[in-house]
Amino acid sequence: MIVLTAPTGTIGRQLAVRLVDSSERVRIIVRDPARLDPAVRASVEVVVGSHGDPAVVGYAFEGAEAVFWLLPPNVTATSLEAAYVDFSRPAAEAIVRHGVGHVVSISALGRNTPWERRAGLVTASLDMDDLLAATGTAFRALTMPSFMDNMLRQAPAIREGYFSWPDDGNARRPTAATADIAKAACDLLLDRSWGGRGDRAVLGPEDLSPTDQARILSEVLGRPIAFRPVTVADYAGAMARRGASAAFVEGYAAMMTAKAEGMDNVVARTPENTTRTSFRAWCEAAVARGALA
Repeated sequence: MIVLTAPTGTIGRQLAVRLVDSSERVRIIVRDPARLDPAVRASVEVVVGSHGDPAVVGYAFEGAEAVFWLLPPNVTATSLEAAYVDFSRPAAEAIVRHGVGHVVSISALGRNTPWERRAGLVTASLDMDDLLAATGTAFRALTMPSFMDNMLRQAPAIREGYFSWPDDGNARRPTAATADIAKAACDLLLDRSWGGRGDRAVLGPEDLSPTDQARILSEVLGRPIAFRPVTVADYAGAMARRGASAAFVEGYAAMMTAKAEGMDNVVARTPENTTRTSFRAWCEAAVARGALA
């Protein structure tokens, strides 16, 4: 049996569909079952609650052969340690107690780099991985650059003809589609012949700058889309004004600074970590379903 956390998010929703199409039993932890796809809900065992709750994971992990672990965002966290490590501690204890054999976690690029201990949200994610791996389970961290799907947050601005990131617009970096991340997670969860601890990067098929992305968006949409750079400080300040905590804002700023300095470009491409969905194909699919039009 496979236990799936965060099944209503962008990655988890796609992974749930893939898993219910397999022959595996699937148990899902979800706060609000009404948010599940009806076909998924009818095909899985549902445990209602938070996967940060000791009672919930203590029950849900019983009999589990594998767990998919994805941390929910907590923009009001009082500290990054509380948001990442403390939230995951009950799961680590349940993994040990129930002898869960395999765990796949969504994490970030940055380990074994100069930025490992000063990348804010990424550093906290790596600390979470250390906690889960210390249980002795076979552990794989799917390590990601920024997601193509983050562009959807810019949809209102794109309709006005631009998008903005804390970036100068020129450096080319990898980006990954969440559909490819879900596939990589599914492959690991279903084929549990692997052991030990390791990372698996999901890099997409190409490195692009925001200027490149603006050009591709313009071509797909058939109208000019510009990239407007903003500073990390200005972007973080806007997050704070929207209610994000000081800890989250500082962690986000540190992460984006590390990315700007090259953290996401350290991992070499291989056939295994170079996934198939191009940014152009992602844009075309988003437009087809009305998400960016």
